[in-house]
Amino acid sequence: MGKFLQIHPEDNVIVCLEPMAKGETVAISDGRVVTSLEEIPAGHKMAIKEIAADSNVVKYGYAIGHATENIAEGRWVHTHDIKTNLEGILEYKYEPNTEDIEKKKALMGSKKASFKGFVRKDGRVGIRNDIWIIPTVGCVNNIATALANKASRMLKGNVDEVIAFTHNYGCSQTGDDQEHTRTILSDLIKHPNAGGVLVLGLGCENSNIDVLMPYIGEYDKERVKFLVAQKSDDEIAEGLELLQELIDAAAGDEREEVDASKLIIGLKCGGSDGFSGITANPLVGRISDKIVECGGTSILTEVPEMFGAETILMNRCKDESTFNDTVNMINGFKDYFTRQGEPIYENPSPGNKAGGITTLEDKSLGCTQKSGDYPVMNVLEYGERTDVTGLNLLCAPGNDLCAATALASSGAQIVLFTTGRGTPFACPVPTMKIASNNTIADKKGNWIDFRAGQILEGRTFDELSEELFDKILRTASGEKLKHEEAGFHDMAIWKRGVTL
Repeated sequence: MGKFLQIHPEDNVIVCLEPMAKGETVAISDGRVVTSLEEIPAGHKMAIKEIAADSNVVKYGYAIGHATENIAEGRWVHTHDIKTNLEGILEYKYEPNTEDIEKKKALMGSKKASFKGFVRKDGRVGIRNDIWIIPTVGCVNNIATALANKASRMLKGNVDEVIAFTHNYGCSQTGDDQEHTRTILSDLIKHPNAGGVLVLGLGCENSNIDVLMPYIGEYDKERVKFLVAQKSDDEIAEGLELLQELIDAAAGDEREEVDASKLIIGLKCGGSDGFSGITANPLVGRISDKIVECGGTSILTEVPEMFGAETILMNRCKDESTFNDTVNMINGFKDYFTRQGEPIYENPSPGNKAGGITTLEDKSLGCTQKSGDYPVMNVLEYGERTDVTGLNLLCAPGNDLCAATALASSGAQIVLFTTGRGTPFACPVPTMKIASNNTIADKKGNWIDFRAGQILEGRTFDELSEELFDKILRTASGEKLKHEEAGFHDMAIWKRGVTL
């Protein structure tokens, strides 16, 4: 791919694919030769024309902020000389390409693929056959962990693992904050990746089992069991008996060939760098399109990392009602920030900046590429489970653990997680780490599942999208990811209210 990339013809910066030495020259597509005025790290930006103070810095064909001083041709463009253009609550206008939206909608479900999954009684399909322990409150986390450790010696048949998903909530919460916790817990209790679930309560918590039952609704009594620790003479012994029943019930479950239209994939990035918007995120966008073309579903979240690129998503909404839902999600999230007295655009993170991302627009324009090109079909509230195929938007924060758990709660059986910095975490469902650069893939091979950095070596998006799609189908059919091999599983609930 060479030493640099000009992403869009109108860009006034290039991305350095390798470290740029002072005095090094590069030949731009318009025939000009630009000389670097200083050392510039890989993944960072260099000006390829003079950028006057207060004028826009353009990358991806969009403004990613404005120059805070005159930037000479060949200078390093980063946090020291650029600032965001973003403001607070905005008004938006729906300006769709209706013809393109209708063409894309006609292609949804036009292709075929399959995987081997576990078909549940409610018709949903799991890609794992785990036994989950879901605490209703953080007070019983240690009991849940002890039960999972002991029950892991009882595995048999086609049961994959016994996993305790500990968290800190379920009590001392109020209003919507408590409601959201109950919704997330009830969603996970009925997730199809679980062959069985033990719901473990304390007994005196706000979200105790009796309170949770209306949220759970109808359930398979053979596959969901309940235990209230305060009512048990020996909660460990009783818990193990219930787990044995769940393992016995799930042990005989068999994978069967299932149409890929049953797949729901979550789209998430974290620890992004200057290569994320060039390699991993657009690659995952192609996967999102492939899933939608097979009649499946993709879910994009982390709303703060849509700021600055939100109009791209808004104008892809299938209709004005979906556009209005997207506007409400974006401005509602900004209002959430301001109610807490926090700046809306306190982003990107130190790791993002070290990797070459400068402003939130820079990050968002790369982040939203994970959504591919298909229309936005649905907008989900936090904790809402999707029942609409195609591309969905989900209201959740950028925090990796909270957002990935929200994707699982909304029905995703797998999360595709792009990263330029690397991370070992997982969420309640298999979490595939896709590296944006080969350096982190080489260094953290125990974390990384797929190398999108091969794009920088000359591999094509078509080649890699086929390879990644095949890996996703293999993962859905039972192939373990790196975090699963390590035994890593996490869960996090988005805390939005006071603690009593």
